[in-house]
Amino acid sequence: MVTPNAHTDTVNAPTQNEEIPKPKIKSVEADSHASSNDALWVRAIVGLGAPVASFLSALGDYALFCKEIFYWLPKRPFRIGLVLEQMSNIGFGSLFIVVLTGLFTGLVIGIQSLVGFERFGAEALVGPATVVALARELGPVFTGLMVSGRSGSGMATELGTMKVSEQIDAMASLAVNPIQYLVVPRLIASIIMMPLLASIFTGAGFIGSYLVVVVKAGTDPGIFLSETFYWADPVDFIEGYMKALVFGFLIATFSCYRGYYASGGARGVGQASTEAVVFSSVSVFISSYCVTEILQPILHNIGFDALPL
Repeated sequence: MVTPNAHTDTVNAPTQNEEIPKPKIKSVEADSHASSNDALWVRAIVGLGAPVASFLSALGDYALFCKEIFYWLPKRPFRIGLVLEQMSNIGFGSLFIVVLTGLFTGLVIGIQSLVGFERFGAEALVGPATVVALARELGPVFTGLMVSGRSGSGMATELGTMKVSEQIDAMASLAVNPIQYLVVPRLIASIIMMPLLASIFTGAGFIGSYLVVVVKAGTDPGIFLSETFYWADPVDFIEGYMKALVFGFLIATFSCYRGYYASGGARGVGQASTEAVVFSSVSVFISSYCVTEILQPILHNIGFDALPL
């Protein structure tokens, strides 16, 4: 006699020829490989996007900083004494290095131009070529580089030291706006002194070219000077002065921006000073091209010779 339990066991038991089905086990190794690939893609996207996001954030902060400067620029009180002090610091402090750099730049341009123009028998054009190159481009650009290295780093260091030592916060607590008191005078002084320093650089460079071409090479001084005065136009100097104004604005704002937002103690102040010089120098070259593209069709299509001067 077969019991019900025995009958059930006989029916459910697999036969000898049947295979026992294996349970489906999910591959842990495949999932981990797929997740690692996804993580690599995410890290790659983040690595490419982080510098762009950081640059855009810094650019926005710089734009807001410039907005604050323009807001406080026409506000009273006008601190004329601070402006004159910064003009002395930027102008007189950078005078020696500007004259020295301009003199040797003119010497080099004079030698190279003389060698090149001698091939065509046009030694008399060395003077005009030197003046045009210095007035339009080399004078403002080299002056901007010298001022950014000497005065720009000083601005960033001074403001950075005041920031990390909480002097700027103390100034704000005394109802004195730090932007108006610290940044605006430096900006005005930089904009005023940059064209003057560029003119001195151009003059020193022309003297250097005269020493090489006339004194050393023996070119007739009358021809050298007359050709220079004949070919040099006012627009050449106007273009250089306008570039110097732009460079002065960029150097002052970049340097003050990096110093004003410095943090991290002495190391942060040094990093702010370095970044101020780098950003100012790069902005000089970039803005030089942009200003040239804007001014070329404007200035050099004006007939100054037709004006009743």
